[in-house]
Amino acid sequence: MTGHAPTIEIKPLPEGQVAIVSSSWHLDICNDLIAGAQRALSAAQVARAEVFFVPGSFEIPLASQFALESGFDAVIALGLVLKGETPHFDYVCQGVTQGIMDVSLKYGKPVGYGVLMCNSLDQAIDRCGRANSSEDKGFDSAIAVLELLHLQGSM
Repeated sequence: MTGHAPTIEIKPLPEGQVAIVSSSWHLDICNDLIAGAQRALSAAQVARAEVFFVPGSFEIPLASQFALESGFDAVIALGLVLKGETPHFDYVCQGVTQGIMDVSLKYGKPVGYGVLMCNSLDQAIDRCGRANSSEDKGFDSAIAVLELLHLQGSM
C-alpha cells in the first residue's frame, strides 16, 4: 500500500501524554520504529512521551492497558512479528491485533498500531523508517494517534 497514505499535517498537542510500548524482540527494527514515533511526537510538541519495553509483541496489549490506566492519553504500540514455519505467527498476530483493539475501545483512547507482521526481515526493514526504507510505520502510527487525540478533543 505504499504511496496511498494521506498527507496529514502535524498539529501541536502540547498537553499530550503518549506512551510508546515496544517489543524487545528484533530490537534494531523496534528502535527504528521508536525513532519514527518520537519524530512525530516531537513535531507535535507533546508534553510527555515515554518508551516502555515489553518482552515480546504478545505483551504489548496489557502494557498498553497499564499505560492508559496510569494516565497516558494514548499509546503507540510497536514491534515486529516475523513469520516462521509454525502457526505461532498466526496466533501471536491475531492476539496482538485483537488485544490492541480491545484496550483502545475499553478505555476510549487511541492505541496506534505499529506492530509489523512480516514474512521476512527485508519486509520489516522496508517499513521501519530507515534511510532506505519506503515506509515509516513508527511515524505513521504516531500520526494516527495524534490525529485521533485531536479528533477526540474536538467532539
